Amino acid sequence: MELALFEPRIPQNTGNIARSCAAFNIPLNLIEPLGFKLEDKYLKRAGLDYWPIVNINKYGNFNEFLKSKQKKRIISFSKKNGIYLKDFKFQEDDVLLFGREDSGLPDRIIDKSDFLISIFMPNLDTGNKDQKGVRSLNLSVACGIAIYEAHKQINFQKSN
Repeated sequence: MELALFEPRIPQNTGNIARSCAAFNIPLNLIEPLGFKLEDKYLKRAGLDYWPIVNINKYGNFNEFLKSKQKKRIISFSKKNGIYLKDFKFQEDDVLLFGREDSGLPDRIIDKSDFLISIFMPNLDTGNKDQKGVRSLNLSVACGIAIYEAHKQINFQKSN
């Protein structure tokens, strides 16, 4: 399994995600342009002292990334009408793809993915002005939820 971030903007989120990738021993793919430099102090601080064990791959653009992952399933995550996370069956070579903090994944990227997944949120904003809800999860939280679920499924499959 791998995790990929499409044009991430907030260094602290990417640092937290890098720490999760280190904990689960999965590569972190960063698709440029990034909203920060890899030397950013906030990125480094959020990743703590785990940077030596984070396997980072950087790609100049989405097409370069996609070309390098031709034999793998690209699993996009969005709040836009995807298969619910709990209903999806992950495979060992899947690449979990997340979008920018401010705009998510564009449709042109989702269209090039193999599957679209959504994380169920019981208090999702419905657009009704009289009933406020939550618009989205923080990127690092969403990545953590997805990594854990995929890892749990894959390891359960191996043990059966």
